[in-house]
Amino acid sequence: MADDRIKEKLEILADAAKYDVSCSSSGSDRKNKKGGLGNTGAGICHTYTEDGRCVSLLKILLTNHCVFDCAYCVSRRSNDIKRAAFTVQEVVDLTINFYRRNYIEGLFLSSGIFKNADYTMERLVLIAKKLRQEHNFNGYIHLKTIPGASDDLLNEAGLYADRLSVNLEIPTETGLKLLAPEKNRKDMDVPMGYLKNEIIRTKEEKKIFRSTPKFAPAGQSTQMIIGASGESDMHIMKTADHYYSEYNLKRVYYSGYIPISNDNRLPGLGSDVPVIRENRLYQSDWLLRFYGFKRDEIVNERHPNLDLDIDPKLGWALRNLHQFPVDINRAPYEAIVRVPGIGVTSAKKIVAARRFGALRMEHLQKIGVSANKVRYFISCQGFVPLMSDRPAEMIKHYILAASNTKYKKVFNQQLTLF
Repeated sequence: MADDRIKEKLEILADAAKYDVSCSSSGSDRKNKKGGLGNTGAGICHTYTEDGRCVSLLKILLTNHCVFDCAYCVSRRSNDIKRAAFTVQEVVDLTINFYRRNYIEGLFLSSGIFKNADYTMERLVLIAKKLRQEHNFNGYIHLKTIPGASDDLLNEAGLYADRLSVNLEIPTETGLKLLAPEKNRKDMDVPMGYLKNEIIRTKEEKKIFRSTPKFAPAGQSTQMIIGASGESDMHIMKTADHYYSEYNLKRVYYSGYIPISNDNRLPGLGSDVPVIRENRLYQSDWLLRFYGFKRDEIVNERHPNLDLDIDPKLGWALRNLHQFPVDINRAPYEAIVRVPGIGVTSAKKIVAARRFGALRMEHLQKIGVSANKVRYFISCQGFVPLMSDRPAEMIKHYILAASNTKYKKVFNQQLTLF
């Protein structure tokens, strides 16, 4: 009977946890110790590290009871759902048992809020502490911190967890007040600021004292729900850009709102946010973090929303055709990495390879660039850009047509006309 009850809790609380997408395990290098259990770096949620490695995590809520009544949350106080709560020891036992069966490599633990923030946070921290100290567990642990919890509890959480996160939930403060009037943005900003300062402080201390314990070695992240309160992509990216620069976040996650009620403050049932919108936001996020783009180059007052048909770098290029073609054999890295179809790795390879001789289109294809896109935006030895005098909409049409196998033959025939 006890096992049946645990299984029922697991089904309820794992299902409730699916709405939180911020569970990447990238960035930690916690190593196993002699006689320990688990290893962050080794191979029931599947997530991916920044280098593309797939990692399995036990992803659950401690409880789906909550004192708040946020309109967008399935666990909100007023929602008529089946409630459950794990004990601290049940989560510890589940994690260890799942790990020993090679089902998981780590734990992602969030929670609704029992009673108050500190009461809930104490239990999250105790789970991580028992795993580390009593079971010598060295696998990945991501704790969702509770806004309003004390600094002492946040500090303790950082000593046992690899990553900590505070969810912003709604991109703008106006949207948060509309859909979660019991919450305020300050309660989210304050713990983020504390975590930022502690991460910096412990890194600096570790340079002097090697015995300084690690504090949240995989940093902190956050999540925003997209489409619940009507913000444009410009508002969303503005918020993300702010938190990256002010709080040194490792990641911002974007979760498309899934309609769960008929609340008139929310989009109606059946108006799910397209997955492609999430993908475009992640691509824009990548451009900010790794490609040297400024936010207003991607989204601005004139173009407040991302084009769902094409990726944001291609969208920027089509709006800025005057910056092309880029001479692959002469242009700096910063210009090459902005060419549609050329990623960071390929751009570095191009800069390194051209020192040994002029590059041709066949060389670029071997390096791994997307010929379908780059052919409109570059010049190199023996090649001039296609349709360089054509309008952006025509170039967009041909790129989309060439990526669709049904139209490739037509595309190639039409291309010969120019």
